[in-house]
Amino acid sequence: MNTANFPWLTTIILFPIAASLLIPLIPDKDGKTVRWYALIVGLIDFALIVYAFYTQYDFANPDLQLVESYPWVPQLDLNWSVGADGLAMPLIILTGFITTLAILAAWPVTLKPRLFYFLILAMYGGQIAVFAVQDMLLFFLVWELELVPIYFLLSIWGGKKRQYAATKFILYTAGGSLFILLATLTMGFYGNTVTFDMRSLALKDYALNFQLLMYAGFLIAYAVKLPIIPLHTWLPDAHGEATAPVHMLLAGILLKMGGYALIRMNAQMLPDAHAYFAPALVVLGVVNIIYAALTSFAQRNLKRKIAYSSISHMGFVLIGFASFTDLGLSGAVLQMVSHGLIGASLFFLVGATYDRTHTLMLDEMGGVGKRMPKIFAMFTTCSMASLALPGMSGFVAELMVFVGFATSDAYSSTFKVIVVFLMAVGVILTPIYLLSMLREIFYGEENEELVSHQALIDAEPREVFIIACLLIPIIGIGFYPKLLTQMYDATTVQLTARLRDSVPTLVQQKEVPTVSLNAPAIGN
Repeated sequence: MNTANFPWLTTIILFPIAASLLIPLIPDKDGKTVRWYALIVGLIDFALIVYAFYTQYDFANPDLQLVESYPWVPQLDLNWSVGADGLAMPLIILTGFITTLAILAAWPVTLKPRLFYFLILAMYGGQIAVFAVQDMLLFFLVWELELVPIYFLLSIWGGKKRQYAATKFILYTAGGSLFILLATLTMGFYGNTVTFDMRSLALKDYALNFQLLMYAGFLIAYAVKLPIIPLHTWLPDAHGEATAPVHMLLAGILLKMGGYALIRMNAQMLPDAHAYFAPALVVLGVVNIIYAALTSFAQRNLKRKIAYSSISHMGFVLIGFASFTDLGLSGAVLQMVSHGLIGASLFFLVGATYDRTHTLMLDEMGGVGKRMPKIFAMFTTCSMASLALPGMSGFVAELMVFVGFATSDAYSSTFKVIVVFLMAVGVILTPIYLLSMLREIFYGEENEELVSHQALIDAEPREVFIIACLLIPIIGIGFYPKLLTQMYDATTVQLTARLRDSVPTLVQQKEVPTVSLNAPAIGN
């Protein structure tokens, strides 16, 4: 069999979706058969992802690989077009990894298990499709379809305010998607040829004003999903009502879709506009880091505290994305993967803690570390990863963004000093709210009322296994970042070179070095 011509990405996308359609036919009374079926499907698809990229993908090639293209609706020029490069590949692997662990995390689900696992598997294929498709109309469709499972997972299995959280989620994200559709159609019909192929769209010669308008439209849509303040308010509400496996999907994968789309559409297709918007993205990134960290510090609800922490960490993605340096952009991609792993681990542990204490309020906890030492140890380790402890993936990612932005020659020295200082303030705030959270949950005197009413059972082997699976890559990347960076370096270096060619001052530096000393930098 010639595996080089096998439709790997199509199979990886459609297999979990097709498998989900068989769930109603499985004889099952209590959900135990269905959950094993879903786990096996998840493992098989993840194995296919790893095998396909291990055997068919060339790390040194910056271009799209595993490319497939089939006419779907020729009248609309809609094609089933998929491919993967250094930007998509790490996130496809992350999706398979996190979703498979989320299925295992959903083991205790007893309410409508058939529907629950059907939605999880359908979402599995849909999220991979978001990272793999190379046709803008198809991208819009899978972006929209992926929202449906999340809505039902929130509205059926969520907490007391689940309907409010699910409705707010769908309104925010569907409203943002309207900008994707309008920008896609406008770009597709621009010029003499009609096309929705991403590579062809990137080669069109757009007027600068047109680029700026399209960039703004995409930015609004993806700012909702990243999320960027002030379009972030759906996230704390969604996390506040979600169950542990849905938390893992939201924090581990969903937020990364916004970061990926910003790089794929805004930077690759509209590089000239990116040069104008980049300083604003840096400012928004700083706002995300500081504002969300301060807000997280003030939260008394454990889920909302971690949710705002996620928003803060995603600010580093924006700054690295706008740095115009190889190191900064590489750090942004690494931060997306790192936060996916760390966020999934923290939210899973939040769910495990709630299952035992039946409260999310920090004021009602205290001293539970004595009765749950395994959960205490795992929670502490994952919190250390979140606050960027050296030896963890978060430290490497944030350090790369720091150094990448600080050494950027696209901005003035004054602007860089201010931004780096504020980033450092955010880094200092992170351990303050995370360590105070650990203190309130696990240290001090036991809450007698909590202990007397709840059975504080320590972590079971399944929970320890899930956290161990997440910590292995977190620590592995922390000690040897090249494990991950070598997968995408060729692509990010190529993209950075193209973005730098769009900054007038950088072009002047390249062409006339003597002029570059007095050339004004963006950000002044």
